[in-house]
Amino acid sequence: MSLFLAKAVLLLLAVGWYVIRFPYERRARRTPVAKTERGPREYLLMTISAAGFGLIPLVYVSFNFPRWADYPFHAAQAWLGTLVALASLVMFRLTHRALGQFWSVSLDVREQHPLVTHGIYRYVRHPMYTAFWLWAVAQALLLPNWVAGFAAIIGFGVLFFFRLPREEQLMLKSFGDDYRKYMARTYRLVPGIY
Repeated sequence: MSLFLAKAVLLLLAVGWYVIRFPYERRARRTPVAKTERGPREYLLMTISAAGFGLIPLVYVSFNFPRWADYPFHAAQAWLGTLVALASLVMFRLTHRALGQFWSVSLDVREQHPLVTHGIYRYVRHPMYTAFWLWAVAQALLLPNWVAGFAAIIGFGVLFFFRLPREEQLMLKSFGDDYRKYMARTYRLVPGIY
């Protein structure tokens, strides 16, 4: 695999996420939001994450900037990044399929929102975050640049660690003891680990 192909894989990953998300986003818009935790803090966290997944790697892929942060490209590392990218797409698709019209980009609970515990949610509470972590790792493996490669890990890490406690509080407020029981029998991101 060449560096050009590794960059193309990352771009195809982004396109794949959009293709998966688009129909669910359209359906979700038709289901009104009952509770939300959106606000300036949430928008700031989403902007930081988006810069790590979008802006910084796009600048690197397009202009090879910042070149001073490059390290040697290894084809085996890029092939591993491709496998992780595919795992990310699969997890992303499974998450959207389970959530259906109740999917949201932010901290929202929609009207008549059930506690989703089927599909991939049977095993982990936050598989969407698992998918994002997989993308972040894939990006680090595909782009041999200390800034662009690791921008998603840092950007999403900020969003994840500041958002997750608020999200779980929103779920507890919305679903009460059912969510407590669900928390007791599932892991946050990876079954058997975390």
